[in-house]
Amino acid sequence: MQQCSITVGLPVYNAMPFLPEAIESLYNQRARNFTVLVIVDGDNDGSLKYLETIQDERFRIVSQPNHGLAATLNRMLREAGTGWLLRQDADDVSYPTRIERLQEYILQFPDAGMFYSLAEYYPPKRSLGRFRSTRGTPHELRKLVQSGYLLSICHPSVALNVEKTMAIGGYRNLLHAEDADLWWRMALSYDIHLLPEVLIGFRQNSTSISSRNSRTQELHGLYAQYLLLSHLSGCRPLPLSEISQLLESNISANRTQAKQQLRHMNMHLAAKQYGSALTAFIRSLLASPAYLIRRMIDELLPLSNIANGISPDLFYRRKEAFWP
Repeated sequence: MQQCSITVGLPVYNAMPFLPEAIESLYNQRARNFTVLVIVDGDNDGSLKYLETIQDERFRIVSQPNHGLAATLNRMLREAGTGWLLRQDADDVSYPTRIERLQEYILQFPDAGMFYSLAEYYPPKRSLGRFRSTRGTPHELRKLVQSGYLLSICHPSVALNVEKTMAIGGYRNLLHAEDADLWWRMALSYDIHLLPEVLIGFRQNSTSISSRNSRTQELHGLYAQYLLLSHLSGCRPLPLSEISQLLESNISANRTQAKQQLRHMNMHLAAKQYGSALTAFIRSLLASPAYLIRRMIDELLPLSNIANGISPDLFYRRKEAFWP
């Protein structure tokens, strides 16, 4: 097979019934010169059996005992065999021009560390909105990170320069926030470029990490921000176990509930459960009107300064506790 510059990395963990549509979206790419590395990270739902029916020399199927997402993605980086690893999750859909547009951007910015695109919730005709994504030039993204905030980027929309990603340590085992932790390290070391187009459909479903672990994801996201601030201030970070209570005191239960209910709304819309969708929307509004308004502003005015995390001042005011 002719060597190509892009490997699509598809981690799979009990991915049925959405996996076939994800695979089909790769068959439907206008570009053809790419390979696909599928790592089945444990399986008890028939995902591996389905994958074994694929007869396409571009696909490499690997099965392993369950090691978790970060370890699986690091294995993909080691075994990609190409210069770029394009992320996709097993329940998401790459639109037909995705790889073609990425190839064009790689030629234009060959020294980039990472590319990402916009993403819409899937299926688009039965879901509302787009993934809340930070937008800006590489310089603007770096400046935002240097101010102490995290980038908001849809993980399955990303393409990573394999060599540069490995140089900054790859994915660290920060449960449900390994992506946000990688973005800040990448932004400080290399250029991150946005492809300002919707190139992937991001599915919200009840078995996804975000749906099942929203509270843990919030906690580990704050820890990723703490690691960033530790790096910027030259202080040694404490392990999560020693400051988890400090971090949890900054998590708004109402905001977490509002965010979760918006996810439920889109899941109900996708299932054509319109009454339940309306109920979820009302619950989101009641839980945190401020969050819902902020989310609507981000949707309607996407050029605003979208970032993740809390004010860095909330960390610095308790510097003695966070950096004793």
